[in-house]
Amino acid sequence: MKRLLLAAAMSAAAVCASAQAQDYGLNPTYGTVNLSAGFMPDPYRVDVVSGGNIDASWIQGCVGMISDAPDVRLNYSAGGYELFLNVASDYDTTLVVNGPDGQWYCDDDSGGGLTPGLAFYPAMSGQYDIWIGSYNGQFENAELQISEVRN
Repeated sequence: MKRLLLAAAMSAAAVCASAQAQDYGLNPTYGTVNLSAGFMPDPYRVDVVSGGNIDASWIQGCVGMISDAPDVRLNYSAGGYELFLNVASDYDTTLVVNGPDGQWYCDDDSGGGLTPGLAFYPAMSGQYDIWIGSYNGQFENAELQISEVRN
C-alpha cells in the first residue's frame, strides 16, 4: 500500500512540475526573427507586451510573471560577435531565455535601472526562445532589443 501511495504522489509531483515548464514548442506570440551576424538595423526591435500568468521562479535565478509560449523566437547565425538581448520599458520587466544549448538564462535589472539584459559571448548559433516577464504581474508595453553592439 505504501508503494502505491508513493507512486501516486510521485506521479502527481511530476504532473505539477511539467505544468510549470515553459513550452518552447509553442509558436511565439510576437513572431520569429531570423538574423545573421552583422545584421542591420542594429538593434533589431520587437514590440511586445510583458507578463503572463506563470511565475518564472521555477527556473533557478528567474523572477517575474511570464506566459506559457515564448514571446519571441530568435534564430541566429553567429559570426564572431557578442549577442545582446535587452528590454526597454517604462515598467519593471524581466527576461527569460532558453538558449540554443538548452540552458535557461534569466535577468532582472542588469541592463541598468529596471531594465533586464543578457549578453552571450561567444554568441551561439541556433534558436533562442525569449520571454519578457513582468516583475509586478501586470501586462505592460515593452520592446525587445537584439543587438551585437554593447550599449
